[in-house]
Amino acid sequence: MVKRLAFVVPGDLAAATGGYGYDRQIIAGLRTLGWQVDVVNPGDGFPFPASKTLREAQEMLLAIPRDAIVVIDGLAMGVMPEAARRLSLTHDLVALVHHPLALELGLTAEQSAALAVQERAALAAARHVIVTSPATARTLSADFAVAPERITVVLPGTARAPAASGSTDGIVRLVAVGSVIPRKGFDVLVDALARVKGLPWHLSIAGDTTRDSATATALKEQINRLELADRITMLGTLSAEALDRVYGESDAFVLASHYEGYGMAYAEALSHGLPVLGTTGGAISDTVPPEAGILVEPGNSHDLAQALSVLILDAQRRAEFAAGARTAAARLPTWVESSALFSAALNRTRTE
Repeated sequence: MVKRLAFVVPGDLAAATGGYGYDRQIIAGLRTLGWQVDVVNPGDGFPFPASKTLREAQEMLLAIPRDAIVVIDGLAMGVMPEAARRLSLTHDLVALVHHPLALELGLTAEQSAALAVQERAALAAARHVIVTSPATARTLSADFAVAPERITVVLPGTARAPAASGSTDGIVRLVAVGSVIPRKGFDVLVDALARVKGLPWHLSIAGDTTRDSATATALKEQINRLELADRITMLGTLSAEALDRVYGESDAFVLASHYEGYGMAYAEALSHGLPVLGTTGGAISDTVPPEAGILVEPGNSHDLAQALSVLILDAQRRAEFAAGARTAAARLPTWVESSALFSAALNRTRTE
């Protein structure tokens, strides 16, 4: 029997974000496992699509053959409660939640409240919910009325990588990876770096600067205002090969995210044996153990600066954290393992 799946992902599946990367890897893994996966794009602009896009998306979803399991990425699922309700009457419906839409930084209070109401209603229609971290599972149970038995955690896979060789010129090379959007906290990181301006460091930021042009412009202005333009390089979006080279030349990974549904960049840093400096926002504490680095409260540039001083000045601590990172990375699942867990969760929806 052919196992048929409609995987609904809005926008550009090739986009260089952790969420889209997860979707791409899982789709490829499911196809290897024998699933016939049809990728369905409901349109652009999610989670705030135009009314016309939303109408056309609902029609598109309701036309999916009834023998297919339907997985809807949370970027679309969370704002389509009516489509989810109608689809659940005829299909096995699975929601994939990277992190709740209402927790994205930069929303107004009204936008956040509206998204929370919509997503709660949409998730109520799903037969099963797949999340990418235990932290997100806890949030959905506590705040979105999703029963724990309806949730499966499928962590992102992490490719094995050689340990970073680091710098040799006395300058501690820091790398931050993530799209330049408010939630990633680059402004907090730059403020913290300004507090340790007298120490020997250089930061490379690898991430899309086009998703939120206002945030990217503000970040560049902040860097210039604090006279750090010669200390911080914004690399933009990199190919996988180029990013691996940057990781390999770095001494530590730093990212001041306010919230992460998992934090794939943090896991990638662990796989390269890099000490990690991050925050306790969302699932980061689940991903980065204490032996692999230092985590501070989100938004606290003072504590972040103190932790930066430790990493920059103490080579022995960096070496200890690097060893801890390699140990932690060995415990992370591969994409083959994650795809198998995802497949098993889909199979269970047919018997529930």
